[in-house]
Amino acid sequence: MDEQPGLSDQYRKSSPWPLFVAFGLALFETGIVMAEYLFPVAVGGMLMFVGSCVGILRESEYINSPWKGLIASAGLAFVVGGVIWTLTTGSVRLRGTAILIGGAILLVGGIAGSLWQPESV
Repeated sequence: MDEQPGLSDQYRKSSPWPLFVAFGLALFETGIVMAEYLFPVAVGGMLMFVGSCVGILRESEYINSPWKGLIASAGLAFVVGGVIWTLTTGSVRLRGTAILIGGAILLVGGIAGSLWQPESV
């Protein structure tokens, strides 16, 4: 009998992030489709999705700092949300607003996190 069935010797732990990526994406899409009624769900789902993606990148050591990942994700959210907000009208513009607000929260979180926990040398 193996102590940890299903895991190889190379990977001795499993990651919780994929569950949160899937759940965050589902919440984000649900909130975006029904933005008039579920605006906070769209923003919260986006935060969960992006935060989990940054967590995966940090855990797999593709990035050194999750805070820089959040700041970069905020920049991408500003571009995508700004394009949607600028080029559309009506209820679609509300979807762009949700992405812009999520990007602002990601930016504040990334800056606050990098100031609160400076990187070790």
